[in-house]
Amino acid sequence: MSARATSRPGGRSARVQQSVHQAVRELEAEVGRDALTVPLIAARAGVTPSTVYRRWGDLRELLSDVAVERLRPDGPPADHGSLRADLAAWAVQFAEEMDSTAGRTYVRDALLGDPEQGNAVRCSDYAAEQLTAIGVRAAGRGEAVPGVEALLDVVVAPLMYRILFRPSELSEAYTDRLVAAALGLEAKS
Repeated sequence: MSARATSRPGGRSARVQQSVHQAVRELEAEVGRDALTVPLIAARAGVTPSTVYRRWGDLRELLSDVAVERLRPDGPPADHGSLRADLAAWAVQFAEEMDSTAGRTYVRDALLGDPEQGNAVRCSDYAAEQLTAIGVRAAGRGEAVPGVEALLDVVVAPLMYRILFRPSELSEAYTDRLVAAALGLEAKS
């Protein structure tokens, strides 16, 4: 069983995670990503390297964990008054954040982590939570709402595919076409 599965929220475990994550962010800004090592991070965080290895296993898994936290949304999606407007605004913001240099790095780091740790699933869950919030709000206004899985398949999956495998600037027109397809509508001209 992994250390993450047995760690308790709060307390020392949370303090260690917070200090190690902060050390990664600071050192990455100061010395660059290529210079990061577990002993360097541990020294900055005020823990032993064995603490880092015990909790994360290796540098790749630690970077994956930090990336997942960086990809966590800051708050609920904005309310623009309708399902289409909410989805369109969310898709544009999601595309901009994920398609940025930092966003692509975080996504790749999240995917490099141990699949048993579920970092990729956590990232997917963030998007699903945001889409669920948009859907609940729209349903409260009496709008018909596609299921979250359909929105993930029709809006999020094509965006992530392009970000990871076909790097090019994603346009608002592209995200609008995805949202229109998810809602069974014609894209705006």
